Amino acid sequence: MEIEEDEERRRQRKLEEALEVKSLRRIISAYLNYPEAAEEDVRRYEKSFKKLPPAHKALLPHYPSKFKNLRRCISLNSYFIFTMLQAFEPPLDMSQDVDGCKDPHLENFEHGHCHSEERNASSCQSVSTSGRMCCSNHAQACSQEKSNIMSNPTTEEVKSKQQHEPIFGSGAGEVENKNEIAECCSNDVADSNGNAFSSPHDWLDPSLQLNVPLVDVDKVRCIIRNIVRDWAAEGEKERNQCYKPILEELDAQFPNRSKESPPACLVPGAGLGRLALEISCLGFISQGNEFSYYMMICSSFILNHTETTGQWTIYPWIHSNCNSLSDNDQLRPVLIPDIHPASAGITEGFSMCGGDFVEVYNDSSQIGVWDAVVTCFFIDTAHNIIEYIEIISRILKEGGVWINFGPLLYHFADMYGQEDDMSIELSLEDVKKTAFHYGFKLEKEQTIETTYTTNPRSMMQNHYHAAFWTMRKKRTTTT
Repeated sequence: MEIEEDEERRRQRKLEEALEVKSLRRIISAYLNYPEAAEEDVRRYEKSFKKLPPAHKALLPHYPSKFKNLRRCISLNSYFIFTMLQAFEPPLDMSQDVDGCKDPHLENFEHGHCHSEERNASSCQSVSTSGRMCCSNHAQACSQEKSNIMSNPTTEEVKSKQQHEPIFGSGAGEVENKNEIAECCSNDVADSNGNAFSSPHDWLDPSLQLNVPLVDVDKVRCIIRNIVRDWAAEGEKERNQCYKPILEELDAQFPNRSKESPPACLVPGAGLGRLALEISCLGFISQGNEFSYYMMICSSFILNHTETTGQWTIYPWIHSNCNSLSDNDQLRPVLIPDIHPASAGITEGFSMCGGDFVEVYNDSSQIGVWDAVVTCFFIDTAHNIIEYIEIISRILKEGGVWINFGPLLYHFADMYGQEDDMSIELSLEDVKKTAFHYGFKLEKEQTIETTYTTNPRSMMQNHYHAAFWTMRKKRTTTT
């Protein structure tokens, strides 16, 4: 009987790993498909332009030049993406022939775990976990991939004085479009000076690319916009709206924190890692938790492989012609990062942990571990928000604080056609009542207006009236 149980566990682990490899291959393929998908958009713009009557074309003599500039911007975005992929070290054996796996249980297992990976949501989205289309509709678009791609958590330590060797030499290199861009991930890669570099990653071979739906590539575009929010000077206004109140509250809650024994703070849904980094720089042992490999690949690159501020130039706003004040606004470059993470003054112990929040932290080893939990645009990513609140209470020390910031745009609210799907969508009043049930006491509460990955120069600005609160876990009274 025990032998049969051991065999079943081994088979289950094999299926889980095969599923994770397939999911990661799909995500990498989405990144690799970015140039061609973006080029297809430009071809569509050109096709529409060519249909104009000559008199109307004459009013837009600059359009052919705009199309050329769009391609240049796509090329530079692609260069950044491919350099990032070159630096990525998969935590899984990517050489596995999972496509050849004939295990009849794999299909059922995959359906049971990946049915929520994609979802068509409201107009402005097409990304991410939930399939949000334009990250202006908030973290849901990109912050949590709902597939089971990181069920085995991994932790990456970011060392403040670590030296990194550049993969491509200069971050300002430009690659040509289409086939030449694809070659950027093959065996030989060259920078703008013609210096050749060898790719050690067979799994980046373009011949191994999967054909992925456009919604997956939209997630890549969302990541590019999220980079602005977390790692560009242009995102400072948004960070000041969201992160600054949190940082000020943490500072006030722990005024006499010790450098020898810093308080520990967990940041679920850490995205690209800026908030977790800022908390570390404030003097906390900070751990960011993120489920999305789209996010983790990018955050790891920025945190661990950045050599200087402004090392990279990206063009985050080129993928939409809507609500632009001018072509120059749409095509403007954004330099990243605005700070050098390794020189930011992080506290020893800063880490990023990949995995589903419930699976990683609903464990006996996490009970009463954290002095603070910070959730920013996170709690509405839950299938069951009650479970999130219960776990947050359990992992906090008695007297520990929960600082929350964000709306309640439930990510699975419009999931249809899946029998096993769950989406518990509480009002703010019920969220607070649930928190009180799990031993929290409300200390501070206010509403703050903010945006999420919004183009600051766009004619359309989506604003949230985000709930911002501090709750404290009550201490157990002894008689």
